[in-house]
Amino acid sequence: MATDRPIDDAPEAAALRGPGAPAPAATALLAPGARPASAPPSSSRRAAGRSGFKLVAAVRHNRKATAGALILLFFLVLAVFPGQIAPYNPNALAFSPGLAPSGAHWLGTTSQGQDVYSQLIWGTRQSLIIAFAAGGLATVLSVLIGVSSAYLGGVADGVLSLVTDVLLVIPVFPLIIVIAAYLKGAGTLDIIIVLGALGWSYGARQLRSQVLSLRKRDFLEAARVRGERSSYIILTEIMPTLTSLIVATFLGSAVYAVLTAAGLQFVGLGNPNAMSWGTMLYWAQNNEALSAGMPLWAIMPGVFVALLGAGFALMNYAFDEISNPALRPVRRIGRAPFVPEPDLSLAALAPRDGAGRHEQRSSDG
Repeated sequence: MATDRPIDDAPEAAALRGPGAPAPAATALLAPGARPASAPPSSSRRAAGRSGFKLVAAVRHNRKATAGALILLFFLVLAVFPGQIAPYNPNALAFSPGLAPSGAHWLGTTSQGQDVYSQLIWGTRQSLIIAFAAGGLATVLSVLIGVSSAYLGGVADGVLSLVTDVLLVIPVFPLIIVIAAYLKGAGTLDIIIVLGALGWSYGARQLRSQVLSLRKRDFLEAARVRGERSSYIILTEIMPTLTSLIVATFLGSAVYAVLTAAGLQFVGLGNPNAMSWGTMLYWAQNNEALSAGMPLWAIMPGVFVALLGAGFALMNYAFDEISNPALRPVRRIGRAPFVPEPDLSLAALAPRDGAGRHEQRSSDG
């Protein structure tokens, strides 16, 4: 009598394979139009966690990254706790103008009687906000445009590449000066938007080149064969491989934002009432601080801008080395002392003393 029970042919198949032969992989029958199940989200989270641990370990073992991280940590502490570190209100006109450095005023006072050290501490917050916000905006645009351009291809790649090339050719800094001058006293938000919207082209070009090299890899082809969506492939397959390059893009954009924002504020294209290092330089230059006996008012903001830029730059160089093995320094291995090998030739084994030669001549005679 016929039944609907499936026939178990495993014993017959095992007998035909013979002892020691590998068993065939199990296959599942899918209904027409059904999509295979994708990898569980826990595996992708574990992969992202492993890449994060590798990134932290690489930073810990890189001297440039360690030095840059310490510099950034120093400025982060100043930006988060300025009220606990600065001794006075930075805008208070409570002291004598032009005081020399002393125990009460470590860096002296301005021409208006404000404490320079307190202004320097409070100015760290706005400079870091501009660096992180403008760098983050530029990085987001770089990722969206660069990765989408390379992965989608076709007309989208052509249009996005054209926009990227135009921004790469146009001198961006004069364009930023024109926009800031048109805004007439640009605030912090205006500077962040301008710097972020015009500073993404170089990072987008780098990310596009990297994704083009990955587009035909086996793991991406396997994801397409499984029927995965393009958004899933970009977020879970491509993005984890670009982590170090994305971080390097952010750090490079942050360096550019710090230096450009300070330059705009120094030439008077920012808000002169804002408390930042660029506005300190602006007022120090307007009051001729160097010639009026207040040099630290003009020198210390420039030193802090240079230190913050150096911290971001060191981190950027370190992540370039982490993402590109060709840039990593080669460790020199000490050479072992040279020990000559024993000469086992027939000439070396022949007697070399006079007695030996005498005995040989006498035997020949």
